[in-house]
Amino acid sequence: MKLQDKIAVISGGNSGIGLATAKEFKAQGARVIIIGRNAEAVARAAKEIGGDTLGLTANVSKVADLAKAFDTVREKAGRIDVLFANAGIAKFLPFPEVSEEFFLESTATNVKGVYFTIQKALPLLGEGASVIMTSSTAAHFGMPGSSVYSMTKAALINLAKTLAVELASRKIRVNVVSPGPVATPLFGKMGLPKEAVDQMAAGILAQVRSDVSAKRWKSPRP
Repeated sequence: MKLQDKIAVISGGNSGIGLATAKEFKAQGARVIIIGRNAEAVARAAKEIGGDTLGLTANVSKVADLAKAFDTVREKAGRIDVLFANAGIAKFLPFPEVSEEFFLESTATNVKGVYFTIQKALPLLGEGASVIMTSSTAAHFGMPGSSVYSMTKAALINLAKTLAVELASRKIRVNVVSPGPVATPLFGKMGLPKEAVDQMAAGILAQVRSDVSAKRWKSPRP
């Protein structure tokens, strides 16, 4: 019960990594608030998580939606102890085929959405609060077809470093996690055929394993 009596807010908490995290936080004693853009999915997830879980509908790419959502958090909970800025999209296209619309859609959710999720939550974060962002292993190496997605996820790593310094005086901790391929509903929304998704996941996994092996063998001598 590490999170007993804590208030945890999770964007993208209605599916995938966000939903799994919400369930774990609930099991650890937290009061959970999830944010998602599909009202029906949010309601189902809140019921699945159980207890006094609160589900809020907001499109994180719209700052007005975020402001309204965190006004509700203030009204219902009064504070935030853990903020998991997890909402994101994963769409892939070869570099020459990327349109302005495609570029803006990804950056609006994955960068702007995370940035303003944290900013709008900031007044509710007390001393010792924790902020977590979801990046990706794709931020750490090049992968064909992922130029926009990888760029957005790499941006979060720098944002975490910057905010960790900027918010240190308030003792707010800022961290970023970089998962490898995870079987979530997001995989079905990439705009790619299943064979291409499976091949991409296998490629990422192979690079992650290679990187881990290299670090093991290149560890400094005592």
